[in-house]
Amino acid sequence: MEFIEPYRITVLVMGLSGLTFFAQLLVADLVGLKSRHVPGYPIEPNHNNFHFRSTRALSNTNESVAIFILLVCFSILSSANANLLNISATLYLVGRVGHMLCYYSNLKLLRSISFGCSLLGLASIFIVGIVEWF
Repeated sequence: MEFIEPYRITVLVMGLSGLTFFAQLLVADLVGLKSRHVPGYPIEPNHNNFHFRSTRALSNTNESVAIFILLVCFSILSSANANLLNISATLYLVGRVGHMLCYYSNLKLLRSISFGCSLLGLASIFIVGIVEWF
């Protein structure tokens, strides 16, 4: 699979994104168990409640991961500039991890900035791929 070699960082980011998901799932589940939350029942929407914030962090990551995967596949299959794609994918991951940590810490402004970084990463991944079509 020589064609994937230049995109090794992007592939690593995909794996680390999966690890981030796994960590968020564990945190949300463990906090739910500790708080004796009954599965299947809604969590009270309260940003002062860590259980709510941990489940929202997981949900927010879930909302963007399909876009990330589609855009990465599009860009790789379009033979996008590997360096730019690797940087863009890394920006997405840094934004997602920052968002998660800021959500856990209830740092609203930094959480929004981190979310913006992940959106910029997604937009960059698309741009790097679409450029190859022109």
